[in-house]
Amino acid sequence: MAETVRDLDQEVRHSLAVREMFSGIARRYDVLNHVLSLNIDKVWRRKVRAELVEVLNREDAQVIDVACGTGDLALALKSEAKSKIFGTDFCRPMLEFAKSKSEAEEAEIPLIEADAMRLPLADNSFDAATIGFGLRNLPNVEHGLIELHRILKPGGALVVLEFSSPSVPGFRQLFNFYFRRITPVIGGAVSGSRAAYTYLPGSVAKFLDQIELADLMKKIGFTDVKYTNLTGGIAAIHIGKKS
Repeated sequence: MAETVRDLDQEVRHSLAVREMFSGIARRYDVLNHVLSLNIDKVWRRKVRAELVEVLNREDAQVIDVACGTGDLALALKSEAKSKIFGTDFCRPMLEFAKSKSEAEEAEIPLIEADAMRLPLADNSFDAATIGFGLRNLPNVEHGLIELHRILKPGGALVVLEFSSPSVPGFRQLFNFYFRRITPVIGGAVSGSRAAYTYLPGSVAKFLDQIELADLMKKIGFTDVKYTNLTGGIAAIHIGKKS
């Protein structure tokens, strides 16, 4: 019992720290994402959309982007979609930017302020869910995946877009140098928070690799689990279905 209380306390502290960090960099978040990734992140989001095109073309479908941040992935999903797209995040400054962007693009995306670990959503309520670059920030990845599994309808799909382990040996060293040495310098200078962009490569280094994440999804109950490496494994798309 004492161990459980300590674990929960650690998770709460982690969530509060992450929320505060993202609140502090929200204003520069989009600019830095595109600059630091050389705009490749836009291509990755379009690939996520392509994985869900059948669901997105259904007028009766509901899709939610969890940990939506400033709304880039939700807006990519909404592009030409017939389905209803929702977004949720626990960082209000991020959601405020998501709201401004969706209004500017005249995209109807209801936004919900909520923690991904405890979503105020009914069981079996969504045909698909996405989470882009948010899973590794959760205080407990397994519990976060269980929560995502809970809100999906039977047969519903989860698509995870996340940084991963580069699969090309020579490229791996080059990317790691850029990510760990250059990213904190540029990110810190532009955002005013070097700590946030030191956290970024640190969180990626501690995160599961492609096979480990696929195995965890299977353990939780996702079926037809597969992954696709992006840009030499810098990132990966993982897909699973609720049986």
